[in-house]
Amino acid sequence: MAQKNYAGKQIEVTEEGYLVSPDDWTKELAVEMAKEDGIELSDKHFEVLEYLRKEYAAGTALSIRKVGKSGIVDIKGLYSLFPGGPLKLSSKYAGIPKPASCV
Repeated sequence: MAQKNYAGKQIEVTEEGYLVSPDDWTKELAVEMAKEDGIELSDKHFEVLEYLRKEYAAGTALSIRKVGKSGIVDIKGLYSLFPGGPLKLSSKYAGIPKPASCV
């Protein structure tokens, strides 16, 4: 575990930068996390993040295919929003644990 300073608060994160407690998540924190990776979050990004948080809270196993079928964004769109690791990055910014399907 490590501590990072996001939005003026000390937040506990894993070695890969995922929040230890999803309850620590805020939109401001997501913006700062994404900025570290050179991504500027838009309303569309936040639609995906809110969807992931809702599905995680419901106990749903997440996959790129599932998000692509959500009606919010297709798979190609997910890759363009979160280049280099769409589910890995979106889960990180959504404040939820890294999905088991991500290496």
